[in-house]
Amino acid sequence: MNDFYNEAIWEQAWKDQSDIMLKKMQKAGIDFSRSFDPKARAFNEQSFSEEGRKRSRRIINWLEGQGVRFENSSVLDIGAASGVFTVPFAERGARVTALESSPPLVELLEENLAKLADAQVSIVHEPFEHIDVQDKGWDKAFDLVFVSMCPVIHDWESVEKVLACARKYCYISMPVTHNEHSLLQEIWPLITGQPYKKKPLEMGYLLHLLYMKGYSYESLLTREMKTKEVTREAALQEVMSLLGHYGLPVDERTVQTAASYLEKAYPSGKVTVQEGGRFGKVLIRLEDESMYSKED
Repeated sequence: MNDFYNEAIWEQAWKDQSDIMLKKMQKAGIDFSRSFDPKARAFNEQSFSEEGRKRSRRIINWLEGQGVRFENSSVLDIGAASGVFTVPFAERGARVTALESSPPLVELLEENLAKLADAQVSIVHEPFEHIDVQDKGWDKAFDLVFVSMCPVIHDWESVEKVLACARKYCYISMPVTHNEHSLLQEIWPLITGQPYKKKPLEMGYLLHLLYMKGYSYESLLTREMKTKEVTREAALQEVMSLLGHYGLPVDERTVQTAASYLEKAYPSGKVTVQEGGRFGKVLIRLEDESMYSKED
């Protein structure tokens, strides 16, 4: 229990944790700054679908409920993708700096920003880990720094770098457990001989270190799932990609095992997949640290 309040031990434990998103991608030989390139257009369509827009509104409404104001504010959107949050931030009157390293996503972002004023959004086509906050002039430069499901957060040092850019608020969201994927859970035991187990991820480190280091924040944990129908071929490709992300060998035997299962389990050729999981959201207050209410 003495270690429970030891910041250094928690910082090192987070740094050493082997199954965080970034390390899993690196182990699988995936460059996370370019990992969305092949699925950029599909991700864009999903982000700006009716359900995707509803999700964005829910998160923005939560932020506004905590006192965040977008009109005439400056926002740094790290991992902006094709603008799923950049666009509504700008529509609410914010001046947004959108940081995105994937060329296909930057191209889609530019398309999605076409109807907005030129000065409303500036795009920085660079990975955040290459940014020098001081040289860039970003030290406490933004009213809100927004990091949604982006693996730039992977230890306490990366949190400090993000916080250094924020003047009033910093929003960070990340998975609480490994993603739930019904097809992966079906096929996992056939490949590994073990049942699929959901392991907690690094959200716990973030919240505990914020608590110990004296930050004021609100946090929210939700479980969000969606259902989709795909062809057997698409399902096979998707589950192979997921197995690769977990560092499992995607060899001929694995492909054959998964393909045989899909053929038997889904003879119609259509596969229904449920995916999602538990996600954590935290809003850190850097200026006004008191509780905010809508009546204020």
